[in-house]
Amino acid sequence: VEAARALATRTLAEAATDDERLARMFRRCTSRAPDAGELALLRDALGAFRERYRAAPEDAAKLVDIGESPTPESLDRTVLAAWTMLANALLNLDSTIARS
Repeated sequence: VEAARALATRTLAEAATDDERLARMFRRCTSRAPDAGELALLRDALGAFRERYRAAPEDAAKLVDIGESPTPESLDRTVLAAWTMLANALLNLDSTIARS
């Protein structure tokens, strides 16, 4: 979870739009750009994670506080939690674990 949070934090700092962030995060994990279908799935997943953590901000705070590295105070915890969960999912893809 802490590695996913670090990836999410870095991605949020490096790109301005969701699509840029999604493509950058996907490329960083898989070494390739997402196709249109994958990008749509990433958008849907991010939307679901956003809804989940907006509805339960205390869960977002618990999630982003896991680990030893400090959580950036400048980032909204619900936003960071949503991106952390997306990063966690990407880090667990077969194509991330076993790059061709």
